[in-house]
Amino acid sequence: MEQNVRVKEVYDDGTALVMHLRQSACSGDCHKCSGCGAAKETILLKAINPIGAKPGDTVCIRSESGPVLKAAAMMYMVPMVLFFLGYVLGAVLWDRGTLEGCLAFVIGIVLAVVYDRKVVKKENTCYTITGFV
Repeated sequence: MEQNVRVKEVYDDGTALVMHLRQSACSGDCHKCSGCGAAKETILLKAINPIGAKPGDTVCIRSESGPVLKAAAMMYMVPMVLFFLGYVLGAVLWDRGTLEGCLAFVIGIVLAVVYDRKVVKKENTCYTITGFV
């Protein structure tokens, strides 16, 4: 996954603090649809700086897609799979599945939140500056 970012700070250990302006879900073309009022968010990331970028430079960073896809699967797929599994098991075992499906969905959401907090603490996504824009 590649993104264009601006270098904010450079450190002696060969890394840099980069700033990414996250657009809203509507892709940021507010002038095309009269504006939606969605707030833009500034994300600060630490990236390996092999090209010697300086503060103020606009650069391209790359990250591995694996951790992003794993997080997306955990956040979206696990609650839905648990919902359907709970519904089917509840329907087969007790002739009702709605309550069991909803309970399994809530368990899936709790698992996703726990996983998200673990990933945020671990910071396992590695970013590398690949070139100037």
